[in-house]
Amino acid sequence: MPIIRPVSDLRNKTPEIEEICIKEQKPVFITKNGNGHLVIMSQQLFEEQQALLELYDKLDEAEEQSRAGKRRLFRDAMADLRSRIHAKVSN
Repeated sequence: MPIIRPVSDLRNKTPEIEEICIKEQKPVFITKNGNGHLVIMSQQLFEEQQALLELYDKLDEAEEQSRAGKRRLFRDAMADLRSRIHAKVSN
């Protein structure tokens, strides 16, 4: 169930909103004059959602490439990924 608060709570109950965002890892929807206005969330939750969006974009691109006949063998793709991971870990 979404957590909805009026805009006045940003000023009057900031610690409470912060606790919901950080400890419960949930976004808080802020209303102004009864209408949706803002969404407040932790930086961690925001970054996780951005990473998911990036992953979805990459999966979409991979599906398009697959439909176009641009395919790689699984073992080749995994070898490439492993080498990239090992290169990042080494740095």
